[in-house]
Amino acid sequence: MIDWTRPLADRMRPRLLTEFVGQSHLLDAGKPLREVIEAGRPHSMVFWGPPGTGKTTLARLIAEATEAEFLALSAVMAGVKEIRQASATGQANRARGRQTILFVDEVHRFNKAQQDAFLPFIEDGTVVFIGATTENPSFELNNALLSRLRTYVLRPLGEAALARIIDCALEDSERGLGTKQLALSEQARSLLIQAADGDARSALSLLEVAADLSAAEARIDIDLIRAAAAGGRARFDKRGEAFYDEISALHKAVRGSAPDAALYWLCRMLAGGCDPLYLARRLLRMASEDIGNADPRGLQVALNAWQAQERLGSPEGELAIAQAVVYLASVPKSDAVYRAYRLAAEDVRSHGSLEVPLALRNAPTRLLRELGYGRGYRYAHDEPEGYAAGAEYFPAELIGTRYYHPADRGLERQIGERLRRLRELDRATRAKEDD
Repeated sequence: MIDWTRPLADRMRPRLLTEFVGQSHLLDAGKPLREVIEAGRPHSMVFWGPPGTGKTTLARLIAEATEAEFLALSAVMAGVKEIRQASATGQANRARGRQTILFVDEVHRFNKAQQDAFLPFIEDGTVVFIGATTENPSFELNNALLSRLRTYVLRPLGEAALARIIDCALEDSERGLGTKQLALSEQARSLLIQAADGDARSALSLLEVAADLSAAEARIDIDLIRAAAAGGRARFDKRGEAFYDEISALHKAVRGSAPDAALYWLCRMLAGGCDPLYLARRLLRMASEDIGNADPRGLQVALNAWQAQERLGSPEGELAIAQAVVYLASVPKSDAVYRAYRLAAEDVRSHGSLEVPLALRNAPTRLLRELGYGRGYRYAHDEPEGYAAGAEYFPAELIGTRYYHPADRGLERQIGERLRRLRELDRATRAKEDD
């Protein structure tokens, strides 16, 4: 008997592997997870993927295929007590010769102690552990736990897979909407697939809302889908994997001088709810790290965009951020300052507190002058070309070190030419002193 109070997405959950849609890279004939299910010998694993890609369903199907008892925990609600209770059930099942699948949703939300609590039960085979996470297991799971699990990556569902899931729900009279004999216009179908954003659960939830909104009508048009999807956002989590992937893509598009792609990733993050001020702050980093002195105006453009967002808010400020993104992506690039900064910082760490040369020290008192402070210092403005050729400004141990190597692009080409001219003056002056 179907409980019609359950959400459509739950009622339409696949009961057999043949009903499962998507993840062909794992479930096609000969693929690793398919072989595990068909062999009936499951191992402990973790499913990593965005919401609505079938993580819970796959765990249930594995339990069904192996005739194992399925125990489910949510890391949001459960603690060590529930873990121990599950292990007790697993031990009782093992004594009767039956396997236990322990499915842990949102496993990344467990702290280290809670994750460690699973280890002995995985080790001795009390349970077959299946975790599900939307976060990168490499960062969110303890190494001790992760080393005992095989990771399977689930991908967002494509348009064809979502279309198939939607059609099944519309046609299924036993669990779906088939009794309503609803027609879905092509425009509505396309918008529904777009709004679902690779998430089967979202697609079915939106379809169910639209069906309820249709009332007595037997047709779901694009306006009903728009109403159902109002306020929806692209897949995005300000602390999750998508966040870091998308900001990485934005940064790399700017660095790669691809303004159109950079604009796309900017809009993706804004559509997902990213704080525009965070993006403006990251643009300042890009302006220094990837443009640098090839076009110093980039730093000012990025700073202006940040100030515009602070003063105007959205959407006017976001347009200023977009302007900065396009500018930074379009101008010549140089990471020479970034590299120089890192090299200098490394020397500071490795050499410790080297003495400041006496000539560079300030001498405001008679005692300090008698100790030699400031002696031999040459005031550059009084020298020819405003440059004290041959003067040294490093601690003695680092004389001759070079960190900054200007790129042959943009303004840095001119900077490089000037620095080469000054080094020639240094060599000429030192050669005279040697004579």
